[in-house]
Amino acid sequence: MKLKCILFSLMVSVLLASAPVQVWAEDADNQEKTEEELAAAEEKEKTDSYAREIDTNALENWPSGPQVYADSAVVMDMESGAVLYAKQADKQHYPASITKLMTTLVALENAELTDKVRFTEDSISFLQWDDAQIGMKAGEEISLEDALHGVLLASANEVSHAVAESVGADRLGGDYETFIQKMNTRAEELGCTNSHWVNPNGLHDDNHYTSAHDMALIASAVYQQDEFKKIMGTLEYKIGATNLTKEERVFQQNHKMLWPENYYYYEYCKGGKTGYTDQAKTTLVTMADNGDMRLAAVVLYDYGVDAYTDTRAMFDYVFQNFHKVPVAGAEDAEEISSFDDKDAYVVLPEDVAYTDLDKEIVLTKQGIRSGKIIYTYKGDNVGSAAVTLTEEGYQKLSGGSAAQSDSKKIENEGSTPDQSAQADRDKAKEQENAEKDSRNLKLVIAVSAAVVFVVIIIIAILEAKRKRKRRKK
Repeated sequence: MKLKCILFSLMVSVLLASAPVQVWAEDADNQEKTEEELAAAEEKEKTDSYAREIDTNALENWPSGPQVYADSAVVMDMESGAVLYAKQADKQHYPASITKLMTTLVALENAELTDKVRFTEDSISFLQWDDAQIGMKAGEEISLEDALHGVLLASANEVSHAVAESVGADRLGGDYETFIQKMNTRAEELGCTNSHWVNPNGLHDDNHYTSAHDMALIASAVYQQDEFKKIMGTLEYKIGATNLTKEERVFQQNHKMLWPENYYYYEYCKGGKTGYTDQAKTTLVTMADNGDMRLAAVVLYDYGVDAYTDTRAMFDYVFQNFHKVPVAGAEDAEEISSFDDKDAYVVLPEDVAYTDLDKEIVLTKQGIRSGKIIYTYKGDNVGSAAVTLTEEGYQKLSGGSAAQSDSKKIENEGSTPDQSAQADRDKAKEQENAEKDSRNLKLVIAVSAAVVFVVIIIIAILEAKRKRKRRKK
């Protein structure tokens, strides 16, 4: 009997011990399968994206541009605004840390490098363990110059937040939210039509998005700032002792195309910003200057280091296939008195001539003879230039509602097709939410009715039982 008990106990122990092992093995196998499935899905996603049509390749007589892995990409001449390569350039994407270029632009345009940046609990407490940061503490103070090095080189999220708080309070007459509002209004002024900013660092938010073309406009604007170019020329930076920390903080530039010893180094690269979140994938903005053209390249929803090979391929394509064509001496439009920039130009490939271009002249300011001429080829922007209008030209453009509408389309951006489309999307979203609320209300009413019905049935049953008992008595 004892032997049977011992054997039974041993069998039970073995079964109990083997069960977790089997479950663990099954979980590990399932996890491995899941990882393999995810890798296969991403590889298919990459392949599909690589095969997707390049929009500018459809232009007649336009040189064929390279295929890239990025879901959206653009190369734009930073002086003229000419779009020379485009792949879904207006599609909205999450930007991740390239947001910090917009943050830097607003800071440089509204503050001084000697201004103090203060770190509050709010600028620290939101950080997660894996967020990019340089270990700043609540109560610390550094200069804006130090802070922007931390923002652009180390991509420090807490520093971006502190910059927004401090510049918003000290220079914009408000607070953190004032700075965010300024990011949005400044983007609109630059002509961005597919961007919305809700934070200064790019940490994920469903309502925080941009497009490749919008980021090229922002990159062009920030590249005009000498302080930005100086920071971009720094590969390693040290923040010295602060009011709370004795140790130096040392960090380096993250953009691989700026490092001469790096495999992805690009000799014409002058600056840029990296980004990554799970939702945004890899994002990259890069500025390049070969001595003739200054370009901004943007890739969104890319895949790791493919962002660098994509960017190089796009730069090489543009530098090898396009050239400047001066317009100041060639333009004979009667509405134009003179070009504000005598060196104004468009950018064209060899097989497209200046005479092939369409042009539109618009007012940029009411009340004065200030305008802009916009050149397009088959609908693609190949350059624009500020002009002074003749008196006749000014009267012609300002005299009719259609002309005034054209002026607003360029300068105010409030009536652009892209923003009208966004308004339609917002309206559709509101309608969808209203329908969802209506469905939820109907569901609540139905459930409530069912509950009431069940209660009535229960009461009826109890009442019937009570009557039967009474009859028995």
